[in-house]
Amino acid sequence: MLVANPVRYAMIGGGEGAFIGPVHRIAAAIAGNCELVAGALSSDAQKARRSGAAIGLAEERSYASFQDLLRGEKGRPDGAEFIAIVTPNHVHAPAAIAALEAGFPVLCDKPLTDTLDAALEIAAAAKRTGGLVGVTHTYTGYPMVREARDLVSSGKFGAVRRVAVKYTQGWLAKAEDGVGKQAEWRIDPKRSGLAGAFGDIGTHAFNLVEFITGERMTRLSAEIRAAVEGRQLDDDGAAMFHLDGGGRGTLVASQICTGEANGLAISIWCEEAGLHWRQEEPNSLRVSRRGGPEEIWTPGGDRKYLGEAAMAVTRLPSGHPEGYLEAFANIYRDFADAVRGNAPAQPSYASLADGLAGMCFIQAAHDSSANDAAWVDLQETAR
Repeated sequence: MLVANPVRYAMIGGGEGAFIGPVHRIAAAIAGNCELVAGALSSDAQKARRSGAAIGLAEERSYASFQDLLRGEKGRPDGAEFIAIVTPNHVHAPAAIAALEAGFPVLCDKPLTDTLDAALEIAAAAKRTGGLVGVTHTYTGYPMVREARDLVSSGKFGAVRRVAVKYTQGWLAKAEDGVGKQAEWRIDPKRSGLAGAFGDIGTHAFNLVEFITGERMTRLSAEIRAAVEGRQLDDDGAAMFHLDGGGRGTLVASQICTGEANGLAISIWCEEAGLHWRQEEPNSLRVSRRGGPEEIWTPGGDRKYLGEAAMAVTRLPSGHPEGYLEAFANIYRDFADAVRGNAPAQPSYASLADGLAGMCFIQAAHDSSANDAAWVDLQETAR
């Protein structure tokens, strides 16, 4: 829904040839309460200017660097009210810290940054400045994911006993797939950081487990590897994990599963029922009960059986798919509301604490794998 006084935002990254930058901009437009007013859309000054012109930014607000952007927007009465960071991972921390120090809230693409140490620096900057930080874990913006969380938290199905989550893709299955703008930085430790697949998609799987169950992952045993010869970062891996409520689980994150597209799927088995959701069929939440019929729950404005959290992010009538862009839009809508002091009780964006937990997951998985899949305590990793 369009509003009369949208929240102004600026974007760092997301210029020529980027995938996620246009996704963020489209999502913000769908949200209806955001307006892009400025950008530093590339680390290359010429590309930044071309990119700004291509999407209609005013020439004086298309900046050559994020440092110039922060200086320029801070000094304007109509300047940006928050900063969206959509760069490769290694830029997240310096850009986020500089934005927080300049007084801007930050909405950062996942993972929070390239290393746990850098993530802790962002957290320190947020504490020092009191600044707001959100992370775009897209899948928490889906209505049926939020309904699954409510069903689990209600206790009507009993305690969580077992979780199985997998995020499988096939787009990096061969050595020649590691070329082009989208692939090159993801397999480069200087830009991606400690992790490849476990950072790019494994953090989504991890976040979905913690979001739906409402529990924290406490311990894990992981085996990760570079299956494609010559790669420096992981492209395949799996982990067993414990939750703080006593449940157990498995997590698979792989980008070398030939033929897979975007195979994110999660099952949560409680004492009285199992809940199952697949990103490629996002409008269906399957609920299976012992001795009873299987149920398919779907979103829609007339679905009065849905909980408040799911209804709050449902945009369309029944039968109209609520997909990736709508889920992203829910994140932008909620973060923009928070910037204006109207944060919803259950925001769609991930918190700074969630982003830090994701970085601890990455570090713990790598530590475990390097030690022959030894069990690692995530709380010890955080220290």
